[in-house]
Amino acid sequence: MTQSSQQRLHLVFGGELVDPQKTVFRDVNDIKIVGIYPNYAAAFNAWKGEAQRTVDNAHMRFFIAHLHRLRDEELEAAPTEELGN
Repeated sequence: MTQSSQQRLHLVFGGELVDPQKTVFRDVNDIKIVGIYPNYAAAFNAWKGEAQRTVDNAHMRFFIAHLHRLRDEELEAAPTEELGN
């Protein structure tokens, strides 16, 4: 197994939502990219830090996207999730 096939990259991002009950961003130009992390534990720690830092704003949400699922070359089409579905 090569190094690249062992990576399980995760993207942490977020921003202010129109409605805290939905996942529609108020302004996609203001989405914050926190970073890309080599494993879920590191991504979770970054997510938790941003969530705690913005806890006073009920409309702020941060997410963890599983980038490794998007680039799985063994699958014909890697599964992805659309926000809001």
